[in-house]
Amino acid sequence: MTTELWTIGDFARESGLTPKALRLYDDLGLLRPVEVDASSGYRRYAPEQLAQARLVATLRLVGMPLARIEEVLGSPPAAAARLVRAYWLQVERDTASRRDIVSALVDQLESEEPPMTTSTDTLRAEIGTSHRTGSRAQQQDALIARTGLVAVADGFGERADLASAVLAAFASGGLDDAVAVVASDIAESLPDAPRSGTTLTAVTVTGTTASVTHVGDGRVWLVRGREVRQVTHDHTVVAGLLESGQLTVDEARSHPHRNLLNRALLPGDVPDELEVGLEPGDRLVLTTDGVHSVVEDLPALLVSPAPAQSVADEVANAVTAAGEPDNHTIVVVDLS
Repeated sequence: MTTELWTIGDFARESGLTPKALRLYDDLGLLRPVEVDASSGYRRYAPEQLAQARLVATLRLVGMPLARIEEVLGSPPAAAARLVRAYWLQVERDTASRRDIVSALVDQLESEEPPMTTSTDTLRAEIGTSHRTGSRAQQQDALIARTGLVAVADGFGERADLASAVLAAFASGGLDDAVAVVASDIAESLPDAPRSGTTLTAVTVTGTTASVTHVGDGRVWLVRGREVRQVTHDHTVVAGLLESGQLTVDEARSHPHRNLLNRALLPGDVPDELEVGLEPGDRLVLTTDGVHSVVEDLPALLVSPAPAQSVADEVANAVTAAGEPDNHTIVVVDLS
């Protein structure tokens, strides 16, 4: 009996990957299709290749080099498990060694920091927002958009209002109060109940300086002229591998675990804090991952000369056109 082969589209749907990722794995020699049509070049896969496809995606996610992935794929399960264990042990040892180097470097840089001068000039802000539930059953995003403070948070878990409570606490009492809300929620949760959590991305504008507090996968963008720069770094497993060149952009966008956070707002987990100098004509944009994870041409929308609210609406419409699989929030701040 001959096994019916699947097209690359069917195989992609079943495996949770994308055709682009599968073509990449073929090019890298990690997952060859069973058959390639000589005239059209169409790839076809066997159903029994699903497990291998998912294994390749997982090994790419943990950053395993190609040569080691090939070795794992060519080994029986017990030997493959030993290879994966050995690889990860080395990663942990390497990380511990780098931690000491980083600590010394941070101390050195902090000792060289010159005194900071702060401008008292005040930039006028025009703010536009969009805040939609998308395809989710409930809204777990939250936002603050007012003069001097803009922020977004993306909650997860059972407590739908946690992101809103965190932002309210941040606005009234700063980071410590926001963390206290999360700590209280953790303390009140049952031991076997799913824990709620939230990201936090906030920008406080004083004079011509934007002070950013960030943890999670929300983003701050700075638009200056026709240039768009992502100010924050996503705290996800996939983002770290993308920055190091261990995953491609297509893999990162389509990976089944692309939304797996490795940092959120938690007691003891210090958020990133940075400052950005601002100029008249700058545009600051905050987005939750329900926006930037689905809109591929987001920078092109952010450089629009339209007013802040119009830009927020256009971005929201683009998310809707892409299927809006998640809550999505955008805050646009035009400075003059």
